[in-house]
Amino acid sequence: MVARTDGPAGHQGARRSGTPTSADGPPAYCTMCRMSEELPAYAEHVLEVAERIPPGRVMTYGDVAEWLGEGGPRQVGRVMALYGGAVPWWRVVRADGVPLPGHELRALEHYRAEATPLRLTAAGEPRLDMRRARWDGAPGDPGRDGTRDEAHT
Repeated sequence: MVARTDGPAGHQGARRSGTPTSADGPPAYCTMCRMSEELPAYAEHVLEVAERIPPGRVMTYGDVAEWLGEGGPRQVGRVMALYGGAVPWWRVVRADGVPLPGHELRALEHYRAEATPLRLTAAGEPRLDMRRARWDGAPGDPGRDGTRDEAHT
């Protein structure tokens, strides 16, 4: 059984039964988000992959779809937008390394706390260092080179 929860700043989330919610009352839902008590099977699979991504690592929307062998980046993005608040949403990212628009500061807090490799653009904006942060889904693969990026300090 899955219950609904509030996700990051406007995102809807879903949680598996038995996991605590952060709010005491019923969450506010967006009128365009149609959610049921149980997640669609594809959404459940996407969220399971997001939960498997180790701290400090990321997968792109396309990586998740490829790993699952079904759907595509847009389908994964839709699942994350509707239900991603219940999982480490900041670990499923755009391929260009740009933090989730509208959630940049919260995502960067998570990246810094988890020592996710970052780089600075020429304009001084932080981006994910996709070459170092990307996770291929292999068990026991905590990091590519085990180093930390200076952008975390």
